[in-house]
Amino acid sequence: MRRHELTDHEWELLAPLIPRAATGRPRMSDRQVINGMVYKIRTGVSWRDLPERYGPWQTVYTRFRRYALDGVFTRALQQIQAGADAAGDIDWLVQTDSTIVRAHQHAAATGRKGGNHRPDEPDDHALGRSRGGLTTKIHLACDGRGRPLAILVTPGQRNDSICARPLLERIRVPRTGPGRPRCRPDQVIADKAYSSRSFRAYLRKRGIGHTIPEKTDQQRHRHNRGRRGGRPPTFNRQIYRQRNVIERCFNRLKAFRGIATRYEKTATSYEAAVTLASVLLWARSV
Repeated sequence: MRRHELTDHEWELLAPLIPRAATGRPRMSDRQVINGMVYKIRTGVSWRDLPERYGPWQTVYTRFRRYALDGVFTRALQQIQAGADAAGDIDWLVQTDSTIVRAHQHAAATGRKGGNHRPDEPDDHALGRSRGGLTTKIHLACDGRGRPLAILVTPGQRNDSICARPLLERIRVPRTGPGRPRCRPDQVIADKAYSSRSFRAYLRKRGIGHTIPEKTDQQRHRHNRGRRGGRPPTFNRQIYRQRNVIERCFNRLKAFRGIATRYEKTATSYEAAVTLASVLLWARSV
């Protein structure tokens, strides 16, 4: 096993989750191709610069793109989560946050002005413009042990509170036996960026406890209204101290150079790369 390649344990987890063609010509080894994908997102090299030991770069890229469009990595992540949940290994003290990623100039050549795009590909390709240039924001929900549960990719200027609800709705851990997938955390921890009346009402409606600090202007507005301002939201400082777990999760994800800087042109491919990195984080922890 070379550096930046799957271990035998990681491949044992991933091998049953990779689709195989029932007919047709014999194709390259699945492990060889997946190792090429892992090497790509781990080092951040261009597809054309993949080492020859992974085979033709066109084959690795075509397979990666096909898996990204078919949601193969998302299903693999859910299946690994299902096994962990059946073993009682998931801490449902869920934490949400986001991080901004700079987009390389190669990721900007998407032909955003006109052209035909797939229905599942956003028109802006999750590329936003800010003072620092083109950026993408990764919204993440992780469990209490710092392992990703749901991922959402948006333009860099998108507000966190707007994406909080769609992010939580992406949490979907299947059951290994009969029953519906688990979609509801026991509790949610988030920072002040998620402090909005609509998000708190959404969490209460779903019966989800939450620990979110109140913004200063919201406190001032409530105090100015007197009795009509209502009671302050509950806040547990001891629970909130555990929010550093998601920061450490981002740190492990950004150890992949292809995640820390976006090189992929489409949002579908970049989200698939983040999902593949998340699968590796799970495979190393179970």
